[in-house]
Amino acid sequence: MDQTTAYAPTDRARVRRRPQRAHYDEATVHAVLDAGVMAHVGYVLDGQPYVTPTAYWREGRRLYWHGSAMSRMLDAVDGAPVCVTVSFLDGFIVGRSGFVHSLNYRSVMAFGRARRVEGIAERRAALDRFIDRLYAGRPLKLRPATDEEVAATAMVVMDIEEASAKIRQTGVADLPADTGWAAWCGVFPVETRIGAALPEPAMGAGGAPTLDLAPYREGARLDEALAQAARSAQARGQGAPVST
Repeated sequence: MDQTTAYAPTDRARVRRRPQRAHYDEATVHAVLDAGVMAHVGYVLDGQPYVTPTAYWREGRRLYWHGSAMSRMLDAVDGAPVCVTVSFLDGFIVGRSGFVHSLNYRSVMAFGRARRVEGIAERRAALDRFIDRLYAGRPLKLRPATDEEVAATAMVVMDIEEASAKIRQTGVADLPADTGWAAWCGVFPVETRIGAALPEPAMGAGGAPTLDLAPYREGARLDEALAQAARSAQARGQGAPVST
């Protein structure tokens, strides 16, 4: 493995059970991260562990997430070590014994120390990059955020110090003890797909969705749409357009 493009895990990130399913290379870790938009952030506040779901995005080896300026979580993680997880259910695996029932999945655990993004200009630019990551070129079409709106939004960035992906994409395990049992076995694939667009007729330009929304066509897989949007943003220089 080329160590210049891989995360070097310590004990906290190294996969112990089923290590053959582990991946530490940037390409695999980033592909899982770029296929999602919801993460869970684990942290400790006053000795109590919390896990908070939040929208996120990736820029290189950095993860960003945001929320209300009054968010207790965003205050708690400022300067603190955190663990960010992203996961996907890809299939139900059913076998001829309960022991071999399982799931197909993709997941990432990323570790680092979070910090709040300070300054109106830096937060405004990061928020525009988030919109651009989801909808390439859209920031230039939108009303610019006011300073008050940006001030009401807190933002956190975390440099990924280490990360591991764990992936299972297999069929049913066949155990000798199961031979002769007639129970049906196989895999039920699981996907999340985009539904039909629901325009607001009294707002905006009307008509069909514009090109910046193209990845989210009806019937598209959500993970593939998000990955396509991420590639478009990276090709544009990760959020090059900034509203003013």
